[in-house]
Amino acid sequence: RSAAGMAATLAFLGTAIAQETAAQAPMPEACTAGSARMEGHDMGAMAAPDANLSEHQAAMMQGMIATTDQMMQGLMAKDPDVAFACGMIPHHQAAINMAKAELEYGDDSEMREMAQMIIDAQSKEIEQLTSWIEKNSQ
Repeated sequence: RSAAGMAATLAFLGTAIAQETAAQAPMPEACTAGSARMEGHDMGAMAAPDANLSEHQAAMMQGMIATTDQMMQGLMAKDPDVAFACGMIPHHQAAINMAKAELEYGDDSEMREMAQMIIDAQSKEIEQLTSWIEKNSQ
C-alpha cells in the first residue's frame, strides 16, 4: 500500500472513530470552545514555538504529537491483540506527557493530583503492555 493510500485510510478511520467516540462520550462545552481554530490546521505546526500558543498548550500538544507516529505504527501489527498493546503504549505515553505538562504549568491541586495518578497508573500499564508483548508477540 502506498504512503498516500495509507494516509487516506488512517484519515478515514480517524474520522470514523472520532465520530463514534464523540457519540459515546460528548465533550463538555469548555473542552470544545476553542476547537474552531483547530479545524484545517497542521497539529505539528500548531505546536511549533512560534504558533501563538501558551507554554502549557505547546507542551501538551508536543506531548501528544511526539507519540502519534509510534501509535500509528503499533496499530499496524497483523495480530489484533499485539496491535492493541503496541498502540496503547504510545497512547499512554501521550497521557503521561500531558500529565507532566499539567504538573509543570497547572495550579489546581485536584488536577495536579489527577496528573500524578495518571503518571503512576499509565507508567504501570506501559510496563504491563510491554511485558505482554515480549511474551506473546511472534
